[in-house]
Amino acid sequence: MVGVASAVRFAAGRLRSGPRAPRVAGPHPPPLAIGGQEDPAKLADLARKRLRNKLPELNLALEGRMTPHHRFMLRLLLDQLRQTEALIARLEEEIDRQIAPFSAAVELLMEMPGIDETAAHALIAEIGADMSRFPSAHHLASWAGMCPGNNESAGKRKSGRTNPANRWLKPLLVQIAWAASRTKGSYFQAQYHRLARRRGKKRALVAVGHSILVVVYHLLKTGECYEELGAEYFDQRDRERLTTSLVARLEGLGYTVAIEARPAAA
Repeated sequence: MVGVASAVRFAAGRLRSGPRAPRVAGPHPPPLAIGGQEDPAKLADLARKRLRNKLPELNLALEGRMTPHHRFMLRLLLDQLRQTEALIARLEEEIDRQIAPFSAAVELLMEMPGIDETAAHALIAEIGADMSRFPSAHHLASWAGMCPGNNESAGKRKSGRTNPANRWLKPLLVQIAWAASRTKGSYFQAQYHRLARRRGKKRALVAVGHSILVVVYHLLKTGECYEELGAEYFDQRDRERLTTSLVARLEGLGYTVAIEARPAAA
């Protein structure tokens, strides 16, 4: 669907044999280009918002030729785009109707970093809102394939890669983890950077996705609101260990460090 829309906007914003033109801001391609208008200045004048600052470049990019066959193909693509948009609207209406009984669960999940309305709908569609079917959050994580595999033989631990499990839920959680890891000041951002340094970005995303799924389980099970722990959670939890580590690093650089607690603010 997205590919069709992109193809139409690109094809309508470019004349044959001319250089690639910046995409014209707007929901549909310029009707003048399809209707027979070939004047680059008039076509470029259809640009809106920030593209208005690039009118000279648009004039150059829109120089070329467009045959009747090109216009015919653009009309077909535009009709396909409109039909696809109509189908998307019908699907969205049906999704809204189906998700209505779970509106409270959706609002609960949307309080979490990285989860918007679409992601909340997808989570509810995959795991439901009734967590009684899973004995614990760990069972849910295992079912979703968001925990290390248990491959052990004769006391020797082999590959710990995750199981394929649910092919829709697992990529969804990774995408949510990616968005949450970019939410400034959040616990999940701190967790991601903490793990990515040691285990790599991909493993860190899976670990963050696991944590998000555990939180989702408890939110849906208890009905409690999400409570943000903040980016300083790990530093405060391991305060003594972090202090010792930082002092050791400074002393390794040749400094003498004296630790003195700062008085509490009045």
